[in-house]
Amino acid sequence: MTDTAEPEGPSEARARGVAKMGEVYSFPFDVSTFDAPGAFFAETVDHLFGEVWTRDGLAISERRLLTIGVIAARGLPDVLEIQFRSGLDRGEFTIDQLREIVLHLAYYVGWPLATIVNDVAERVIRKHEKAGAGDEA
Repeated sequence: MTDTAEPEGPSEARARGVAKMGEVYSFPFDVSTFDAPGAFFAETVDHLFGEVWTRDGLAISERRLLTIGVIAARGLPDVLEIQFRSGLDRGEFTIDQLREIVLHLAYYVGWPLATIVNDVAERVIRKHEKAGAGDEA
């Protein structure tokens, strides 16, 4: 059977990707404010967010937990901060659950990396509490 459907244009994928990025990161995402031309940016928005993060089968919170695990294992504190903040802001996990995520990961990524992960989590928690969101659980 031959697929006769027209290929999806980049503008459709871009719009879907931008919308999903805004949802994942809890803020409106205006692609026109970025000075990021080129294939890397297009792949990030069009494919990663427009195709991968929009797939059925896993919720954003589940994809976020997987992403946090990989980022923790790689020792990338800046990206962890974004994921922790977004997860708290979106109500995907509570402060207590965030601390449990850190403790659980410590046994898989190792204590030295977990120290970095914990530092990032506690910084995000302090900012979250200062903003008045607190912990509902």
